[in-house]
Amino acid sequence: MPPAPRRTHHAAPPREDVLAAAMATIAARGLDGLTMAGLGREVGMSSGHLLYYFRTKDELLLRTLEWSEDRLGAERRALLTEPGTARERLDAYIGLYLPAGHRDPHWTLWLEVWGRSQNADDDARARQAAIEGAWHRDLVALLAEGVSRGEFRAVDADRFATRLRALLDGFSVHVTVGIPGTGREQVLVQAAEFLDEALKKAAD
Repeated sequence: MPPAPRRTHHAAPPREDVLAAAMATIAARGLDGLTMAGLGREVGMSSGHLLYYFRTKDELLLRTLEWSEDRLGAERRALLTEPGTARERLDAYIGLYLPAGHRDPHWTLWLEVWGRSQNADDDARARQAAIEGAWHRDLVALLAEGVSRGEFRAVDADRFATRLRALLDGFSVHVTVGIPGTGREQVLVQAAEFLDEALKKAAD
């Protein structure tokens, strides 16, 4: 009797590959197109295998968001250390913060995670807060630098950052869902006008 054929075990792809595939699926087909079964086919894993690693779709979405934020965080840190004025770097920060356009996959994912956070556990909420905190701390530092260098009028950097991010979040929702009159370029202009008005020194 011939020996039984040997089973071939396929190693699971690196977790980063799975998260990249999830984001690519969101970009191509939206959140409705992201299913455990479909993602499994993309990366050569069963949906059960994916659930073993991520437990729930909520966890998959949050992990994908964290992976995307890690990449954006690297870009943000790089632009904040570039030479130039604080205002030039603030404009660059805002450009990175805002969606690239209608159905931007990162912001589409953010909105979904936000929506699910009402029923999230403490760990998930803490991880979302960590993402928000990183953006906030960098903005506070940038505003404080602009004030100390005399580029901006004296403002409470933490309070101003909170208000500015609320403004940017609102605009970002409009851009992502495609509300007429609030495309990315229009929002960039409005954000620049707001900064001109809010940070302009009286002596100017």
